[in-house]
Amino acid sequence: MAMDGAARRADGGSLVQRAMDAVKDHIRDQRLRVGDTLPGEAHFAGELGVSRAVMREAFGALGALKLIDVGNGRKARVGALDGSVMAAALGHGITTAQISVADVWDVRRTIEMRTVVLAAKNRTGDEAARIVALAEAMAADADDLVAKTRHDIAFHEAIAIASRNTLFVQIVASFGPLMEVAVPAAWGTRTTEEQRVSTIARHRAVARAIADGDAVAAVAAMSDHFDASIDDILKASR
Repeated sequence: MAMDGAARRADGGSLVQRAMDAVKDHIRDQRLRVGDTLPGEAHFAGELGVSRAVMREAFGALGALKLIDVGNGRKARVGALDGSVMAAALGHGITTAQISVADVWDVRRTIEMRTVVLAAKNRTGDEAARIVALAEAMAADADDLVAKTRHDIAFHEAIAIASRNTLFVQIVASFGPLMEVAVPAAWGTRTTEEQRVSTIARHRAVARAIADGDAVAAVAAMSDHFDASIDDILKASR
C-alpha cells in the first residue's frame, strides 16, 4: 500500500486526523472507486503504528462525512458523493448566524443560472417531460402548500440532474433542507391569486424553455424566477 501521502503529513495533526488522511490517501493512490472495499481497521493500524481505537474513530469520522460506507458490520467501502454533508454545514452556518438565508439564495441563484443552461442543452426527452410535469404539478396542487413545496424542490433538483454535472446535483440537493423552510415562507408572502399564478407561470416558462432546448430563454426565465423569489424570501425573513 502506498503511504506517501500519510508520511508527508506525519508531523502534523492528531492521530485520528493522520489516520483519516491515510485512508483517503489509500483510496486515491489505489484509484479506488465507489463501492470498492477497503482494508480493515487492523490493517491500517498496523501500517500506521496506531491503536485499533484510533482507526475505529477515524473510520467513524470518515463514515460521518460519507467518504466511506461502514454500515451493517461489513467491510468498509468507498462512499458516494452525498449532499447531506454540505446540507448540514449550511444549516449550521445559518443557525449560528455565520451566513444568512439571503446568502444561500444568492449562491443558489448563481448555480442554477448555469444548471438551467446545461439542462436545456443536455436533457433527455424523459427528463424534459419530468421537469414540465413538476411545473404542472405545482399548478395542480396550488392550494396544498406541502405538496407544492415538494414539487418546487423536486423541480430544481430535476433541472440539476438534467445538467449532467454530478457536482451540481449534489450542491442543489444540499439546499433541500433549507428549501423545506424557505420555500413555504416565500409562498406565504404571495398573498394574492395573481402573485401565486405568476410564480407558477415562471416555473412553467423555465420548464418550457428546457423542453424546447432553448438555453437563452431558459436563462431569462430562471433569472426572472430568482429575482422574484429572492424578493419573496427577503420579505419572509423580515
